[in-house]
Amino acid sequence: MKTVSMSGSLRENVGKKDAKKHRREGKIPCVLYGGEKQVHFVIDDMDFSKIIFTPEVFIINLKIDDKDYTAILQDVQYHPVTDRVLHADFLQVLEGKPVIIGVPVKFEGTAPGIIKGGKLRKKMRKLVVKGLVDDLPDYITLSINKLDLNDNIKVKDVSYPKLELLDNPNGEIVGVKTGRGAGMDEPEEEEEEGEEGAEEGAEGEEGAPAEGEGGEAPKEGGE
Repeated sequence: MKTVSMSGSLRENVGKKDAKKHRREGKIPCVLYGGEKQVHFVIDDMDFSKIIFTPEVFIINLKIDDKDYTAILQDVQYHPVTDRVLHADFLQVLEGKPVIIGVPVKFEGTAPGIIKGGKLRKKMRKLVVKGLVDDLPDYITLSINKLDLNDNIKVKDVSYPKLELLDNPNGEIVGVKTGRGAGMDEPEEEEEEGEEGAEEGAEGEEGAPAEGEGGEAPKEGGE
């Protein structure tokens, strides 16, 4: 999995008023949890563009003042109107301890069902997996070369070395549905539908960690 470096500064105070002050200064209040203690810090707003405006998932080399941490971005809270990042939770990665994270799915090949007039239906863009950081891939590649009309690939059909898949086993990842004129030789365009599967959700200002890992993230009472 790719890595990216980010740096931040410790917060002297924790609370709604302090968080608003940092945002006015162009900084994002953050928390790092999963280690011996929670670390409250801020990162420049502009630094977030390299990790959130991309489908890729990164291991983050996080430097907070004079200390270095390895982490993954666990949750982001956005402003409901402007979509500006309001708060972010990071999970500290510890050696030998598995993490839970969504890994992007990459589709390759040509489905016979599309050639017959069907439409490709992509329902999951990420698969939630549990594993050690060293075993996490940049993405999970799925071949659609065998998908005929009304065929699909479900979570239970996928396996990846050293990773445990946590999504609903019966959840459909991708499939070919019958379209108008199906069975004819002329292909139709692919169709994308809403994603199924776990996505990071915005929860209070100091949002909760992913279920099953990393303990509890702090809460500051929302804004």
